[in-house]
Amino acid sequence: MLALTASAAIPAASGAQSTRHPWTVPHVLRYATAEDVVSLNPHLNAQATLSYMSSLTMAWLVRYDGRNRPVPELATAVPTRANGGVSPDGKTIVYHLRRDARWSDGAPFTAADVRFSVDVVRDKANNETSQQGFDQIDRVETPDPYTVVFRLRRPHASFVVDFFGSAYGRPCILPAHLFGGKTAINEAAYNALPVGIGPFKYAVWKRGDRIEMVPDPLYFGRKPKLREVVFDIVPDRNTLLMRMAAHELDLWFPVPAAYADRVGAIAGVRTLRLPSYAYNHLDFELQHGPLRDPVVRRALRLALDRRAIVAKVGHGYGVLEETILPPGHPFHVGAPLVPFDLAAANRLLDADGWRAGADGVRTKDGERLAFTFVSPTGAPDTDAMLEMIRQTWGQIGVQFTVRRYPTTLLFAPANAGGVILGGKFDLVIFGWTVSPLGDLANLFSCASASPAGMNVVHYCDPQVDRALKRFDETYDEASRRAASRFIQQRLAQDVPTIVLNAREDVFAYNDDLHGFQPNHVTPFDDLVDADI
Repeated sequence: MLALTASAAIPAASGAQSTRHPWTVPHVLRYATAEDVVSLNPHLNAQATLSYMSSLTMAWLVRYDGRNRPVPELATAVPTRANGGVSPDGKTIVYHLRRDARWSDGAPFTAADVRFSVDVVRDKANNETSQQGFDQIDRVETPDPYTVVFRLRRPHASFVVDFFGSAYGRPCILPAHLFGGKTAINEAAYNALPVGIGPFKYAVWKRGDRIEMVPDPLYFGRKPKLREVVFDIVPDRNTLLMRMAAHELDLWFPVPAAYADRVGAIAGVRTLRLPSYAYNHLDFELQHGPLRDPVVRRALRLALDRRAIVAKVGHGYGVLEETILPPGHPFHVGAPLVPFDLAAANRLLDADGWRAGADGVRTKDGERLAFTFVSPTGAPDTDAMLEMIRQTWGQIGVQFTVRRYPTTLLFAPANAGGVILGGKFDLVIFGWTVSPLGDLANLFSCASASPAGMNVVHYCDPQVDRALKRFDETYDEASRRAASRFIQQRLAQDVPTIVLNAREDVFAYNDDLHGFQPNHVTPFDDLVDADI
């Protein structure tokens, strides 16, 4: 198993271009993630799977380089105070735009597209995955076709991420000319095969089967070496493993930890193990019954054997952590790991008045410690984890049932029946990738409670909200770091979520693939030099 830095590239197999494997399709990358997608429009879908494809196909002011730093894409520079792009008071942000960018349908890209996209995000009728930061925009000025000026109500230090950056599942820029000036996008024809500005463009979306991307000949930047990228929709992890073994796929990312050793043992397949800005977590819906009680949540954490989960289900992949931002993130805060301690969990619940009933399940004031766990279909490793949790939680008088859903329903918007965003769960396990700037407002601020944002746990703490505001309103790194430390420590205390582990990203790939340089934040942002 390789353990490389994020700036390392996947190397070519010896003589790869002259002696490809017989199963390799030259210059065609076939990849899968063991799930389907809800939508191809990043405004309406926060799935990481879509963010990978969007990096290749959609329009962004900034992307991210191999060191996880923002670099200009449709902007000519990343605005800073030093270059005059950010005003001294932090409330005016100026972007200068490229003059040679064209949408994949041939229309010119201008400042009008940026202004229109802001209006789309701010349209309350849309199922936007996040409006974070956009509520602080007083107005957008476009003094000429290649200048955009954001006038803010207050400083917003995370503007680089939030205002059309390719990281953290943020909305992309939309082509105003394809919407006829109408900002309502939920049912727009555009969503079926979006037009963007990137090294690739969408060619086919055969729902439930595959998505095909081909090079965009109008793209202003470096031209891809690949002739086609095919995302295969394989919603079951065991099936995906078999297809990798049959060499019907060239890339699986992210590989769940439980599968890393098995896929790495396949002849002609290599694995790459990198640090990640993602963390795996168990979320509580804090509006539901006993989960409102922080003592219950702390007891459940004490009764969760995270070390055994990493060892037995994760096969040693994943770093045990208590705080949200993973090691390697510039705002990571270390904290002692809460131990697995069933006796301590039982003492907490006893002292809090929870008494075991005839069936062994604890009750208090007519409420039972009996919950509904939701989980994706086709994820036997998650199923194994749930059974481990069932065994330990049963020893403290807690019971749960499991309901499984396809990922298209699990992550769908709330008004489209989405399970997570609609709050139709008590407990759920999945992963978040955090902002490269460390802003946690979209996950934990009161105003971001789903469906308004991605605060699916409905956590709301006034002191944390004030710290999130301090973090956002200052450009001073020391002040941001102090606010972040308070936020992370308070979250660890309140337990709206349990950090299962800081994820280690595992890529499994056909060893004919070379030149791919994934970073921590946006692994597909620089795929143009890859080939197979």
